[in-house]
Amino acid sequence: MSISSESAVKHIKSGDSVFIHSAAGAPQRLIQQLYNRRDELRDVTIYQIHTEGAAPYADAVDSFKVISLFVGPNIRKSAQHVQANFIPVFLSEIPRLFTSGTLPIDVALISVSPPDNHGYCSLGPSIDVSLAATVSAKKVIAQVNHHVPRTHGDGLIHVGKIDYLVKCDEAMPEIASVELNKTEIAIGKNISELVEDGATLQMGIGNIPNAVLASLGNHKHLGIHTEMFSDGILPLVEKGVITGEKKKNHPGKIISSFVMGSRLVYDFIDDNPLVNMLSSEYVNNTRVICKNPKVTAINSAIEVDLTGQVCADSIGHRIYSGVGGQMDFIRGASLSEGGKPIIALPASTKNGQSKIVATLKPGAGVVTTRAHVHYIVTEFGAVNLYGKTLEERAKLLIGIAHPDHREALEKAACEIQR
Repeated sequence: MSISSESAVKHIKSGDSVFIHSAAGAPQRLIQQLYNRRDELRDVTIYQIHTEGAAPYADAVDSFKVISLFVGPNIRKSAQHVQANFIPVFLSEIPRLFTSGTLPIDVALISVSPPDNHGYCSLGPSIDVSLAATVSAKKVIAQVNHHVPRTHGDGLIHVGKIDYLVKCDEAMPEIASVELNKTEIAIGKNISELVEDGATLQMGIGNIPNAVLASLGNHKHLGIHTEMFSDGILPLVEKGVITGEKKKNHPGKIISSFVMGSRLVYDFIDDNPLVNMLSSEYVNNTRVICKNPKVTAINSAIEVDLTGQVCADSIGHRIYSGVGGQMDFIRGASLSEGGKPIIALPASTKNGQSKIVATLKPGAGVVTTRAHVHYIVTEFGAVNLYGKTLEERAKLLIGIAHPDHREALEKAACEIQR
């Protein structure tokens, strides 16, 4: 029997720890009702990774303490202050933090599809760490939403495991596509030339992954094993470029842990046996990733220094995103037969500052170490740093930096090497 959202969140008490369903699964009605109780509640800890939609609780610091394991745009401002906390951790290891009780969860707020004839609901587009948090929570409050796609894989939960059901149909959050600029198109083309037929792809969301996918129309037998995907893969599936037939692990299947995008991609994963949505503990497991051939992992960076250290989670001391699954897939790809770990970034910022730097900003987080790094790609080319000396790396990276910054980088490299 369902209850109102207002009644459901009354089961959250001061001092509780609350998990909010990640990415597109964030239950907006329940979130708003929780925020509405801000004058009644104190010392409520909210655990989350990236969530779509509003996060008003992040500013109600007297009532809620947000502990984020990956920072998204909706809490980025608050994450710069002491009231918010960030845990650096690999995406593959977050589920274990919940199931082991290292991060105990009192209440999980989730979105699910309506139950089927057997009483099973689906966590829809976001299985990732949300499955582990849900099964570990003492109480589960679920927003039942007809717009949530029913996905195949690990994300089924029986209504008997849900303590409070709230019926609320609201549109899934959508990510609008943005027209690619010349820099992104050039980066996409450079990366596409590294992708071999029969490769297994991992990519994130955004213009650079979309630019890569848009350049792969003439490839063959590509597979997908990725922590997340978006609309960019749909044309390649329709065209028969993505078949998964060369994969050794889950051949013929698209493997992911969460999906964000437009309604088109949500409709694509709805009741689609081609797509298996699994826990990030499995999808991002290095030993699982490397079983597939030619794993080509495409990840982004904020800046890269001349030795190959990759900062991807912060701008200096300011946390911008998180560790996420970058290292899971960089390492998995490097251990895959014929694999290619790739870090992609524009050569300079919108303000014209070089993103290839002599030294990282003070406080910058090294997500991919210089011992793990392989390919670095900008709009000016692609280089492979694996097996190269520090001096060789500096020369290669300067060669793909923006021409306006190469002379300064060369001088800095000379100073460092003295």
